[in-house]
Amino acid sequence: MESKSLLIAKNFLGKEVEVIVDRPIGSRHPKYDFVYPVNYGYIKNVIAPDGENLDAYFLGTDQSLKSGSGKCIAIVHRLNDDDDKLVVVPSGVNMTKEEILEAVSFQEKWFEYEIIAQ
Repeated sequence: MESKSLLIAKNFLGKEVEVIVDRPIGSRHPKYDFVYPVNYGYIKNVIAPDGENLDAYFLGTDQSLKSGSGKCIAIVHRLNDDDDKLVVVPSGVNMTKEEILEAVSFQEKWFEYEIIAQ
């Protein structure tokens, strides 16, 4: 049976979305002592099972952003935590599963997860 988070995230796979970036490149995590090497945020008005907006990585740029629009190319599916993340990239950017794994491992290394791509 698929998790609630995965069921929500699958609705966005392959679609254009806007990510509101609340943790831009170079910002510190509010609780844990690490710096975000990528833009990280959420999809406005989409509530995940944790009661917060659905989380998203905005990859494919080295610019610190406040928001970004692009295509959802993958889902970081956490196997032991119902808190999946979208992977969104700007138009024209392609990434392999390996590139996505490398980009998100700074935060996902503490979880058991897989990348689900189109």
